[in-house]
Amino acid sequence: MMRPLDRVGSVKTKLGVLVAASVAVATTMTVVGIRQGLWPRYTIPVAILVALVVTQLLARGMTSPLREMTAATRAMAGGDYSQRVRATSRDEVGELARGFNTMAAELETVDQQRRELVANVSHELRTPVSALRAVLENMVDGVSPPDPGTLQTALKQTERLSRLVTDLLDLSRIDAGIAPMDLQTFDVESFLQAVVMEAHVWDRPVAYSVDVRPFDLVIHADPERLHQLVGNLLDNASRHSPEGGQVTVRAERAGDHVLLDVVDEGPGISESDRAAVFERFTTGGAFAGDGGTGLGLAIARWIANLHGGSIAVADAERGCRIRVTLPSPTNQSRTTE
Repeated sequence: MMRPLDRVGSVKTKLGVLVAASVAVATTMTVVGIRQGLWPRYTIPVAILVALVVTQLLARGMTSPLREMTAATRAMAGGDYSQRVRATSRDEVGELARGFNTMAAELETVDQQRRELVANVSHELRTPVSALRAVLENMVDGVSPPDPGTLQTALKQTERLSRLVTDLLDLSRIDAGIAPMDLQTFDVESFLQAVVMEAHVWDRPVAYSVDVRPFDLVIHADPERLHQLVGNLLDNASRHSPEGGQVTVRAERAGDHVLLDVVDEGPGISESDRAAVFERFTTGGAFAGDGGTGLGLAIARWIANLHGGSIAVADAERGCRIRVTLPSPTNQSRTTE
């Protein structure tokens, strides 16, 4: 329901209408009273009173968004971000009300994300800590001896904690907008071989291969950040691949871009989940119980965006294909280093 003067598109015009209406009402009441034979000392006070009532009605409609914003601001200061104001006016106050509603919606979203982050981090920390505590208690109580198998279990839980802490530190850098970049031109083949070599440390029952076309392909990027991106993709791919599976890293030039693909032979990702997998703490569905923190792909997307590129789940005949698209001049080659 619109207020009086909501259709007027300017506060100045509204004030002019307000003054004109007050004067017109007062004048009309005075003239009518005189014509009816009433003394001016009676008609003028009545006219002024009626004009004040009309002014109050019109002014109240003009200022009601400001009063609503004041009340909503007080509620938001107490933690209630669901407050909204009615923004039916077309003037500057209406624009302010619409901007206020947008701000309130964003604050509500940020508050919800903060709550979810705390809950998710608590859950992710509790799982490896509980498992590690159980292993250590069993060894202390003599239930299980400190044999290599038991120690390996404890080590895996410690490694999971370490990955989570590292991912959370990167997450804090994302939120803080801290993204130092050290751009260099380097050889893609040797770079990917080095990342794959480090992936063997995870000791997972999968094979790795690197395919770069052309063989002299180079890229201009931050090698440390890109190493982290490809490492996260290899970590995901190796965890989802079956025993004896193949994880392939491909790189090729496509116009003024370089395409990096990491392909595995796992169960793949359904089309309905393809956008969600790059959100924080996405470990449900096909990713439940895989030992990941739910942050790797979110960090990979952040790194791709830092380089002015993109990341997405591409179609694959088998398994999952994650494609990273990075900008790169078409004339790059090893000879330009």
